[in-house]
Amino acid sequence: MKWKEHLNETKIREVWKAKMGTTINQYTREMNFRKGKLFISLTSASLKQELSYEKEKILEMMNGELGGKYVTEVIIR
Repeated sequence: MKWKEHLNETKIREVWKAKMGTTINQYTREMNFRKGKLFISLTSASLKQELSYEKEKILEMMNGELGGKYVTEVIIR
């Protein structure tokens, strides 16, 4: 099962780059996926605030692209 989590993390990174665009990708410092939780580190405080309102949309987008309910929580720091 551990390899599946790493595979999902790779897929999540690809989806993030494709769906979020170049501006948000420039401010994305780090992404980690552990035990169903997606941790996103950003360098812009205003972008953190804006994306914190969109956590549910990000969750639905990621699970839709992965084809199942793999991401249970989005944590933006």
